[in-house]
Amino acid sequence: MEQAIQVTGLCVIGALLALVVKKGSPETALLLVIGSVAVVGVFLGQALGEVVSFLRELGEKSAVPAGLLEPLYKTVGIALVVKAGAALCNDAGESALGNVVETAGAVCALVVALPLLRTVLELLMELMG
Repeated sequence: MEQAIQVTGLCVIGALLALVVKKGSPETALLLVIGSVAVVGVFLGQALGEVVSFLRELGEKSAVPAGLLEPLYKTVGIALVVKAGAALCNDAGESALGNVVETAGAVCALVVALPLLRTVLELLMELMG
């Protein structure tokens, strides 16, 4: 809860500063936003580490093979990075680049999920045959 309030405050301050600076220097405003995103990323690094640690522990104790959980972790990571990247492109007025980032993220997520999809297909083939 406390981290959410701190992150929200940082982002609101970053957005307000960017809004003030935007008229005189749109490039500087974009850099302020990117800087705010970077600071939030570093700030949340420890919390994300705790989540990853828990997911590893969950995978070990559940006897689910790591090969099945890893694509899920990677897909979530791709989604988070792509969402932030596309939003930054859109904020910079480059919606076409934002769309490309989203499309590339979808393709990357599918590629990362292929081992999981192959396992599901194999299970289905076993059930059918």
